[in-house]
Amino acid sequence: MTNVLQQAATDAMAMGPLVLVPGMQVERPIDILRAGSVGIDDKRTILATWASDFYAVDSMPGLRHLPGTPEPVTIDEIQTALKELDGRDGH
Repeated sequence: MTNVLQQAATDAMAMGPLVLVPGMQVERPIDILRAGSVGIDDKRTILATWASDFYAVDSMPGLRHLPGTPEPVTIDEIQTALKELDGRDGH
């Protein structure tokens, strides 16, 4: 699983602004949940990648900044989105 997340992180950095659906840019973790054309497993991978230490802001370990998003978000916001996603998936 770690290799999958590392590859997803590398891919996200290489692709520039994060666009899941043409015309929709992701700004907050909730935007991932609202993306209707993205499957639950893909949403979970994106959110888990965003939460990884790879995207931690230097000297601010509670913040994560995914390339293509306008500003950092808190790890709590990402974890809340993951919990909501798990609730939708019946976990």
